[in-house]
Amino acid sequence: MKTKWIGLGILLLVMVAVIGWLFFRPAPVETVNGYLGGEKIGLFEDPEFIRLMEKDHKLKLGYRKAGSIDMIDADPTGMSYLFPASQTALELYKDRIGATRRDEIALNTPLVLYTHKLVRDRLVAAGLITENGGSYYMDMQQFAQAIIDGKSWADLGLPELYGSLSVKTTDPTKSNSGNMFAGLVANSLNGGQVVGAASLDSILPELQAFFQRMGYMDTSSADLFSQFLKMGVGAYPMIAAYENQLLEFAVEHPEEWEQLDGEIVLVYPTPTVYSSHVLIALDEKGDRAIDAMMDPQIQQLAWTRHGFRTGVAGTQLNTDSFGVDGVPEQITRVMPMPDFTTMDRIIQSLQ
Repeated sequence: MKTKWIGLGILLLVMVAVIGWLFFRPAPVETVNGYLGGEKIGLFEDPEFIRLMEKDHKLKLGYRKAGSIDMIDADPTGMSYLFPASQTALELYKDRIGATRRDEIALNTPLVLYTHKLVRDRLVAAGLITENGGSYYMDMQQFAQAIIDGKSWADLGLPELYGSLSVKTTDPTKSNSGNMFAGLVANSLNGGQVVGAASLDSILPELQAFFQRMGYMDTSSADLFSQFLKMGVGAYPMIAAYENQLLEFAVEHPEEWEQLDGEIVLVYPTPTVYSSHVLIALDEKGDRAIDAMMDPQIQQLAWTRHGFRTGVAGTQLNTDSFGVDGVPEQITRVMPMPDFTTMDRIIQSLQ
């Protein structure tokens, strides 16, 4: 009889254990794949980002790198999200595919110019760049006109550099940083006013001439920035890219940044435009990815380690923590991008 009760007790314990395991076992981590702009790869590969995603959201965000414009037309098979770097890409999605299932601006970063101390200082002397509060600003109307006019680097006090004044950017027909720079230049050529349907035709020939001087253009802002750091002032005197890229580099590669500090400098276009990184859900797993990206801990990490201005209260007051000179706490000289219809015509004209 005693043995019977012992056996029954063991059976009950096993049943309780099985039921407890079924109801309280950890949820499995689900892989969610999508297309990602190259400038966000550092964040997605951050071990702390991966840990928070798996621990708090049971997600592993896989990705395939693609330009913001290219990903709209890319094969969506097996993909749950698109994460381009602009609202222009979002509007392009709506125009070509239809209404989104769900979308959310998850990250922000302004478009900036990266150059070398030698170039910056000579352009300050030439009157194209000014300093204010320790930050440097490029007069975009003067700068764009100097390129259109065919000014050489020598004309601006830089005989060390070969050829005409230029700024390397990504291909505006494939990548968002180039696309945004095209919108910024278009506005500059329009007297500093936002270009629209009525004014585009008058500045389009000059805009096309501007980009014809750029030569080969990368399709990824991450690749462009990497080449800029590697190739030196002769090959890459100046590029247009995202503010967060240098801030992230300084945090992730402190020893390399210590060697480059003082040589690589930030210049803010006056005015500039903001890159709003929009996460577009393609299915239910994409919805979960949006919820996870908006987690305050993820947003905080995106600023402190990767330089994205997320808008989380109190996170953007200490720009000194990056160790990069000339980063203002607030970006105030911002103008809107041209509307989608205008940008679509600009893209078509530059193909």
